Amino acid sequence: MAGGVNRKISAASARAHTRRAKQNSSFQLPPGMFTKALVALFIGFSAWTYQAIQPPPSKIIGSPDGPPVTAPFIKLSDGRRLAYKEHGVPKENAKHKIVFVHGFDSCRHDAVVAETLSPETVEDLGIYIVSFDRPGYGESDPNPKRTVKSMASDIEELADQLGLGHRFYVIGFSMGGQVLWSCLKYIPHRLAGAAILAPVVNYWWAGFPANLSTEAYSQQLQQDQWALRVSHYTPWLTYFWNTQKWFPGSSVVAHSRDVLSDQDKELMTKLEKRGTYVEQVRHQGEFESIHRDMIVGFGTWEFTPLDLENPFPNNEGSVHLWHGADDGLVPVKPQRYIAQRLPWIHYHELPGAGHLFPHADGMCENIVKALLTEG
Repeated sequence: MAGGVNRKISAASARAHTRRAKQNSSFQLPPGMFTKALVALFIGFSAWTYQAIQPPPSKIIGSPDGPPVTAPFIKLSDGRRLAYKEHGVPKENAKHKIVFVHGFDSCRHDAVVAETLSPETVEDLGIYIVSFDRPGYGESDPNPKRTVKSMASDIEELADQLGLGHRFYVIGFSMGGQVLWSCLKYIPHRLAGAAILAPVVNYWWAGFPANLSTEAYSQQLQQDQWALRVSHYTPWLTYFWNTQKWFPGSSVVAHSRDVLSDQDKELMTKLEKRGTYVEQVRHQGEFESIHRDMIVGFGTWEFTPLDLENPFPNNEGSVHLWHGADDGLVPVKPQRYIAQRLPWIHYHELPGAGHLFPHADGMCENIVKALLTEG
């Protein structure tokens, strides 16, 4: 009778057998599942990012969900509404007609020249001033197609529809001062004179020496340097950058006083009256007002102000550039360079003055009298 065969199994063989059994029984993703999961995650993240960088739609004036119409306005050739406010003597009796262009995060009520001129000066010189809401501000419709050139066209249409005559004066403050370079480029034949007050500088304008623009740019707060970079290089991120909470956005958008000069801080008390209308400035939304300002103002321009020609070769008018030597928002050195490159500009540098110098007592009297009397 045959006997059974006894086989001894080594411990090593037993462990190997156990490992193979565990491997065979472990969970495995179906082929391609991991790749599909990564793709789905990427698509989800991209969708979230797209939503995060999209600004909300504007609340159009006069629409069911928008603010009411309270100001007089004109209809531009493209159908947009442009709201305005008149100051001074009636335009029918005026000797001098002025269009005032407000600055960043402001509106037609922020017409510092009209608000601070003495009644005697207004009457003696026969001054009429019209201020207006730039696109997206106050009660003027947004202009998603806004360009450097379109602002000059808006001003020309405003003057024509209000009957200001073939020639009129322009005064612009801060970002509104920057707009006047466009007027000098595109509608110089319509101007009787221009006063450019503390104009914002685009550090990417062609013609600035590299060391000058770099030095002036580096004088900005670090957070403002980043905000300007975003506006210039990735304008589609401007809204996101200035509304997200991970990094500080523009200090100007946030109304920080860190960049104000000593004089500016003293003059801030004169701006307390803005409390009666400040909510109107952005009530259509931030993107088509302050963020569009940054995108256009610090974007790639169609021209450089440093190549402008004298609009008054026969001294029939004059262009004045005023700037505070202690301006912490817009460094003074680029303005000095512009004045050197364009010797036909009457340059006024104010020692000890900051960005808000037009609000100083008597300052606008000097600005307007220089504009209207110097040829």
